[in-house]
Amino acid sequence: MNYRHAYHAGNFADVLKHMVLVALIDALKQKDSPFCYIDTHAGRGRYDLRSTEARKTGEADEGFGVLKTATGLPPLLWKWLEIVRASNEGDDSLRFYPGSPWIAAHMMRATDSAQLCELRVDDAGALRQLFHRDARVHVHQRDGYEALNALIPPKEKRGLVLIDPPFEAQEGEFRQIEKSLKSALEKWPGGVFAVWYPIKVRSQVQPFHRWLTKCGAKRVLAVELLLRPDDSPLRLNGTGMVIVNAPWKLDEALRDSLRLLPKLLGKVGESEYRLTWLVDENKDEVPAKMPHAPHSVRKR
Repeated sequence: MNYRHAYHAGNFADVLKHMVLVALIDALKQKDSPFCYIDTHAGRGRYDLRSTEARKTGEADEGFGVLKTATGLPPLLWKWLEIVRASNEGDDSLRFYPGSPWIAAHMMRATDSAQLCELRVDDAGALRQLFHRDARVHVHQRDGYEALNALIPPKEKRGLVLIDPPFEAQEGEFRQIEKSLKSALEKWPGGVFAVWYPIKVRSQVQPFHRWLTKCGAKRVLAVELLLRPDDSPLRLNGTGMVIVNAPWKLDEALRDSLRLLPKLLGKVGESEYRLTWLVDENKDEVPAKMPHAPHSVRKR
């Protein structure tokens, strides 16, 4: 799977990923002390939805394009949508969709910092141009997995690592993530690590989830959005995020918004969400697997 993001910006996977990211940064900001945001696969930072790549797939129309005209959204989704609008200052057409680096930088305080890793020369150049006036943001043109080991623990001693790879190695990417997480947790056991992954066939995800139950972290939350049954290797049927060392009550912060996404973005009888504690030192939670839930949100 080659996930060059310019083709997929604003799709349903981005909606889930960035909704979770907003909730995570909100949780970090509950404390006054500064934090560090580390992005191992940062991309360009912002994407033009009128570009040739975006128009070729039209995926944003079925993700962000649906939600930007919805009414009655819960606070978390509204906050994400307002951040997208902020990235389009002066352009009411919402032509641009912000990547994770832009969202994080927008939410950061003056005392927080960001370390952005991007291997591709053109994308790293675009990142530098985007943040060249922001002294809080540092761009590294290097392999994110390799850089992670050098960047942690950050001087702030607390923060968030987003691992959002292109999954060009498909199942092999999960093994690389496991290797990197193992090393990272040894160096920074208190860090928060969020990992994005695609879902095609469930059997490809299960070994990764099993590994996470034994990774040594005391709290691991899995958040998934499925638009179709996870039984075909030929298409992206769903998307997921796992959060290692998940902040307290993160599941509660996500639940109301998460339960609406299948209804708004999918089809009745096919789409669902899953909110599952893979590890929780406080309790044994039954995995949530919920279909569409009634709600007053509607598409215009």
